[in-house]
Amino acid sequence: MGRVDTHRHIGEILYRKDIISREQLDKAFRLQAMDTDMSARRFSQILLEELELDRDVLMKAIADIFVIREFKLNGEGLEDHKLKEIKEFIDQIQEPLLNEFIDQDAFPISQQNQKVVILTSDPTNPKINDLAGRLSASDFELVYCKQDSLQYLIEQVLYKKNDILEQLSDIEFGEPELPGDEKEGVEEEELDAEINQSMLNKLVEGMLVEAVRQGASDAHVIPTGKTMTEIRFRIDGKLQLWHQQDKVKPEAIIAVVKDKTKNVDRFERDSSQDGFIQRKIDNVNIRFRVSIMPIVGMEFNRKFESIVIRVLDDRKVITDLNKLGLQDNALRLFRKAISKPSGIVIITGPTGSGKSTSLIAALHHVMDPTKNVLTVEDPTEYIIRGARQLKINSHMSFDQSMRGILRHDPDIVLVGEIRDLPTAEIAIKLANTGHLTFSTLHTNDAPSAISRLYKMGVEPFLIANAVNLVMAQRLVRKLCMHCREEIEDLHPELARGLGFTEEEIARTTFYRAHELGCKECNNGYKGRTAIIEALYFTKEIRNLILDAGQNIDEEVIREYAIKNGMMTLRASGRERVKEGITSIEEILAMTVDD
Repeated sequence: MGRVDTHRHIGEILYRKDIISREQLDKAFRLQAMDTDMSARRFSQILLEELELDRDVLMKAIADIFVIREFKLNGEGLEDHKLKEIKEFIDQIQEPLLNEFIDQDAFPISQQNQKVVILTSDPTNPKINDLAGRLSASDFELVYCKQDSLQYLIEQVLYKKNDILEQLSDIEFGEPELPGDEKEGVEEEELDAEINQSMLNKLVEGMLVEAVRQGASDAHVIPTGKTMTEIRFRIDGKLQLWHQQDKVKPEAIIAVVKDKTKNVDRFERDSSQDGFIQRKIDNVNIRFRVSIMPIVGMEFNRKFESIVIRVLDDRKVITDLNKLGLQDNALRLFRKAISKPSGIVIITGPTGSGKSTSLIAALHHVMDPTKNVLTVEDPTEYIIRGARQLKINSHMSFDQSMRGILRHDPDIVLVGEIRDLPTAEIAIKLANTGHLTFSTLHTNDAPSAISRLYKMGVEPFLIANAVNLVMAQRLVRKLCMHCREEIEDLHPELARGLGFTEEEIARTTFYRAHELGCKECNNGYKGRTAIIEALYFTKEIRNLILDAGQNIDEEVIREYAIKNGMMTLRASGRERVKEGITSIEEILAMTVDD
């Protein structure tokens, strides 16, 4: 029976089982007939992607057709001894091969009499057969398992944090023999032996999973001694120790991270490298951007490296402007600026201040199928559905993308960062030729962006005509609503130093973070919110820039904007304090005097 006949036979059975209707079946056959590459698009994928059928119902029915038994988990998961047996079995499988199984929604769990049992949520996936052939067993059995149950089992076996750390604490890592002065660095054979005899693979996988689950923006792997490494998570903008690993060479842990990272060379230790990792965690595809930099240690014959892993979780992408948490006036001006048919909207602030989050929300607000939306970012962090995100690589640089974008018929353009004069000139040209343009700059406040563009070499009349809005922002930590403490003995000078008037001090209830925090928070804080300085380009602001000519004075622009209602970052912070959202200490730490 040919492949098309097989698919038609399967479709007829699904119809008789009331899994799909006759109309759905006919549509699937029509789509299948249009498919020029049958090997790349299985019939089940057509049903799932085009007809939006329930995945579990469809796959269970297909498993029944092929007489494939089902693996079920009860509400409490597998018993500990069963989990231990699976762990012992998968420890025998090379990690790259195991990761390939997981990428295909499959997981080998046991072997009996040269037959391996492989769980899968998609019995029609032919790639699993190829992977099974690379196992040492002579035969295999496919067993159907619901997708969420399969993911839960994988996490229980491989990535359960407490289990990982408990196992690591139970292992007696022998004190390694450190190389003497006559030996440069650490031998590769020593590293391989240490990696193979330890739980370091599971430690690194556990780090990735826990970084996602704890809401960390970054994970840091930091060598701190001959046989000591710290792993820290940045949560709500602050680094916190997650795990400290001793009795293991830092080079061994770094080598494990490198082995899991694409586009990096494990044996290169003298230059910076950038790569990425992809994992499915809690049934969600997560991307990790990996930055590796050589650092100096106390032992000059050792080549230590620092690793920072940025967590790119698309679930954190905000697509609704109202959920950005902007204050009313800033939100009104932001909406007004991005609703114009052309012009440039610039968001400023340091790394980690939420600039990309605000820009992506703005893009979603203005995008529709009638507009060609292009983005040029290096690197690209989040996938934006509905936009064409240009791919920066060795064949097409950031500069080449910027030059080519003018010929690609854009309506709306996102430029990740204005980094130099050529980029600024193209962004300004786009804004002045009928395109709505979004970008970022690294400046301390909104008026500084004007002088920064001028110092780059952009003419004042171009700045005045192109810019719709410059918005400076910072992220400040929010007080935990469960354990925040009212300040009854506030020293008035502290509030005055933040710019509060006597009247405001009298009518404001001030709060501080609980020193120890509670089970709901991190040291009295939980989550972050934005403080905003929004400089909208009115006719008067544009005239100030034009009249200044070659002598742009950002202080004059700042003073005029404040007199006409612009709220500075510190003023925005005072409003957050009045609302009881954050503390005086947090605003003092994140802003400077007006």
